[in-house]
Amino acid sequence: MLATRFTKMFGVDHPIVQGGMQWVGRAELVAAVANAGALGFLTGLTQPTPEDLAKEIERCRGMTDRPFGVNLTILPTIKPVPYDEYMDAIIRSGIKIVETAGNNPEKYIPAFKQAGVKIIHKCTAVRHALKAERLGVDAVSIDGFECAGHPGEDDVPGLILIPITADRLRIPFIASGGFGDARGLVAALALGADGINMGTRFMATKEAPIHDKIKQKLVDSDERQTALIFRTMRNTARVHRNSIAEKVIEIEHKPGSTFEDVRNFVAGVKGRHVLEAGELDYGIWSAGMVQGLIHDVPSVKDLVHRIVREAEEIIAGRLEGMMRERAQAAE
Repeated sequence: MLATRFTKMFGVDHPIVQGGMQWVGRAELVAAVANAGALGFLTGLTQPTPEDLAKEIERCRGMTDRPFGVNLTILPTIKPVPYDEYMDAIIRSGIKIVETAGNNPEKYIPAFKQAGVKIIHKCTAVRHALKAERLGVDAVSIDGFECAGHPGEDDVPGLILIPITADRLRIPFIASGGFGDARGLVAALALGADGINMGTRFMATKEAPIHDKIKQKLVDSDERQTALIFRTMRNTARVHRNSIAEKVIEIEHKPGSTFEDVRNFVAGVKGRHVLEAGELDYGIWSAGMVQGLIHDVPSVKDLVHRIVREAEEIIAGRLEGMMRERAQAAE
């Protein structure tokens, strides 16, 4: 078993996290992740109201007795979101682990702390991670440029971002962006992280509540089939490269274009329809470069246990074997 500061702090068996994913982070997937010994997060804003979130938390509790959390992503939206009410629903439901993301979580930290909630804040830059640490979060998830969703505007890949974070951060952190197998887990630990976060890889599992066509598309795609939209608007998002993503890029690079020119193409309801109905070119949908490492659609349990088993084999076999060979050569 791979024990780290992260597994000890959050009471899980394996240093693997399934972070928040809009429309995907539902009870079926989260409970399966928890039962496999990893840490899963319900996506708070996938639920249309705080009351619905409370019901989803209870539904998840009916499927697992292991730790799980709730993601609360704080972002400007077209339609105002009652974030305070979602926070209250999380606290009233007795959730003890929260993943915050998007904007500064400072406003919500005191209430979460008073309720005994541990906070993981997702960041895309070391300076943001250090600020989150100063604000009192318990751990950080650091997102490299390879990730799905919003990678920030610095374009720093994980191979650089992770060790720099390890050099400067005192609290535990997990590495996110580009992780999907045992090699990535071992690499992240070697670079100084306390675990890994996987999003896209968990989409290609049997329990993921999305259409089988999406899962198969992830298997069939390679690392080149993502696109970066909203670059000109300084709100970069990595999505699967389909005809809609290509259209958005074409429009946004026209002189004088604004978000209103692409708004109908990127509507969240369209992305939700893609995931639920499997109409791959109906809207945009998030996917990371890790899709190039996805070759099957296993159960969550099989995926998590395979990653941990193979990681232990890499450490005990290849790496320790290399050390033994070196020692023998020196004799």
